[in-house]
Amino acid sequence: MTPTTEGLLRELAPQVLGVVVRRYGHFADAEDAVQEALLAAAAAWPASGTPTNPRAWLIRVASRRMAEQFRRDEARRRRELVAASWSRTRPGRASGQDDTLILMFMCCHPSLTPGAAIPLTLRAVGGLTTREVARAFLVPEPTMAQRISRAKATIKGSAEPFTLPAPGVRTERLRSVLHVLYLLFSEGYATSGGPDLARTDLSGEAIRLTRTVRAALPDDAEVAGLLALMLLTDARRSARTDADGELVSLTDQDRGRWDRTLIDEGTALIDEVLTWGRVGEYQVQAAIGAVHDRAATEADTDWPEILSLYGLLERMTGNPIVTLNRAVAVAMVDGPRDGLALLDELPDRLGDHQRFHAVRAHLLERAGETQAAIEEFGDAASRATNARERHYLIAQAARLGAPPEEAPR
Repeated sequence: MTPTTEGLLRELAPQVLGVVVRRYGHFADAEDAVQEALLAAAAAWPASGTPTNPRAWLIRVASRRMAEQFRRDEARRRRELVAASWSRTRPGRASGQDDTLILMFMCCHPSLTPGAAIPLTLRAVGGLTTREVARAFLVPEPTMAQRISRAKATIKGSAEPFTLPAPGVRTERLRSVLHVLYLLFSEGYATSGGPDLARTDLSGEAIRLTRTVRAALPDDAEVAGLLALMLLTDARRSARTDADGELVSLTDQDRGRWDRTLIDEGTALIDEVLTWGRVGEYQVQAAIGAVHDRAATEADTDWPEILSLYGLLERMTGNPIVTLNRAVAVAMVDGPRDGLALLDELPDRLGDHQRFHAVRAHLLERAGETQAAIEEFGDAASRATNARERHYLIAQAARLGAPPEEAPR
């Protein structure tokens, strides 16, 4: 499949699914039918050429798949007449309405865990195949297929209507959508497992989907804040690894490799949205990213501003990871001892977290406690699930003089 065909199919997937669900109902069945239509297009179009109306082609094929499915289901024989009429429905009558946002709300249903919502979103809205989603999360295709099937069954059991949530619950449902997109981007930017530090296919898809939500909800400050956060973070991606794919810390990155186009877009977006006066957690995180990205060198970083922003974010979220990041800012402003004192409040909440030990190691090194820093780097490495992060932490311990036998296996 050519890149042009792949991009077109991903763009059309949520549009076609929206039409099929609106026309026939049954989200789970319609999603399967659209997936089959996408696979058929991926096989046929590169050889025969893209149809004049590719959207109508996909709708027609998906409609036929729906009809075939209902005919095969002996328990639904009563629907054969309806199914026959579906297969003859003229695609030209399809509504031009884009239902992508409704699909996002459905796939991020509050009854689904992120582990179920993310794959379903990638398949139903992102247009990825089950095999592609499985490959992205390093699991066998049958395992991912079962996960997606269970997610669709959950939505079917909820009797969720194919429409936007009622105004009274829309804000909370939107939070679920943004949380799923945030987690998807985070997994792509710093993957939780496997041999590579990042999965650009996942982070790129998260940005694309967030742009789609932003286009549908241009006046929502947190949607804009999340998009700005992704852009400002992704701008540093190419500098996060060296020629061998090993992790490079923010302090040591070549800032000339940062993507200035993404930085300009992200900073302009967050600067605008902060003037709206509806500050949320994604906007604050984006503002922190903007401070980092605006600094020409590490020494130019406005750490007092970052410390202030982390204080605000901590009050908003109560998240211990935010406190961990604030400890770094405290260390940069007031010295490593003050940062370590703040970390002393976190072992009960983050004691088994890799980042807790990694941050503590860095602050201990800055405080001159080399042996303690080596031990903490070792503890962090033993908890790392990503090979590149583990290599980096082991290298930091070795740099401080750790003997090879102390390096985690």
